[in-house]
Amino acid sequence: MNVQQQSLLFLHTSVLLFGGTALFSKLIGLTALDITVYRTGVAAMVLLTLLTLQKKRITLASAKDYGVAILLGMVVGVHWVTYFAGMQMAGVTVGIIAFFTYPVITVFLEPLLNRAKVSRKPKIKDIAVAIIVLIGIFLLIPEINLGNQATLGIATGVLSAFFFSLRNILHKNYFSHYSGPHTMLYQTLIAFLMLGLWVEVPPMDVTQQDWLLILLVGIVFTAMPHALFASSLRHLSATTAGLISCLQPLYGGVLAFLLLNERVNILTVIGGLLVISAALFETWSVSKGR
Repeated sequence: MNVQQQSLLFLHTSVLLFGGTALFSKLIGLTALDITVYRTGVAAMVLLTLLTLQKKRITLASAKDYGVAILLGMVVGVHWVTYFAGMQMAGVTVGIIAFFTYPVITVFLEPLLNRAKVSRKPKIKDIAVAIIVLIGIFLLIPEINLGNQATLGIATGVLSAFFFSLRNILHKNYFSHYSGPHTMLYQTLIAFLMLGLWVEVPPMDVTQQDWLLILLVGIVFTAMPHALFASSLRHLSATTAGLISCLQPLYGGVLAFLLLNERVNILTVIGGLLVISAALFETWSVSKGR
């Protein structure tokens, strides 16, 4: 298995785990900010332990890298809070779909922030696949209540998408020379320190069940997939990662149906097929070097 194939495997594994993350917005009885604080705290401790056991270097190479790490941590923190808030307001399935406008955002944002390495204009292939993804996401949306709560949830999900896309591009441009666990250690730690100032429910008041769920989401659904995702970005473009990651709405929708009894309709199935087809095409395209 070559480096590119390994990166694709890391990316697909992380997407599978990401698909289950949204469920915790409904399963954990805390606000989006509190979930993010405890989630990032657990993830940071796990990553620090992992790097220590592996006798890996913890410090960064330069003052500039620390500045980049702080910026990335702030962006990730805002992304996670808005991500969970969108799910809580609009529902898991709709929230995931709103968040998954980020592949389209990335297609247009990456050339603006990475002019020295890519063309200023998106490739025709990227635009075409992004349009298919957008159509698929639109069809995945179930019947939406246009009341304030759902509308605000969708808008919050799109905002989360912007920050996630920004994080991916900044990471690839300025922080990809560090390993996945190393970079996520700093991002989760900075997010924890930044958001912890506004936590509403102190640790002693969190229920045992919520703590178990926090540990689960922090270890299995945060530390692992984000480290794998960050590692994949070392050899894949943020646009490619974003388009392949469109498998996540399907995973999340199926899990929401099985565990939360969220129903789907025929348009959801059709939309899911379009999203999967686009993701598979992008995977094939990357593996062939096209």
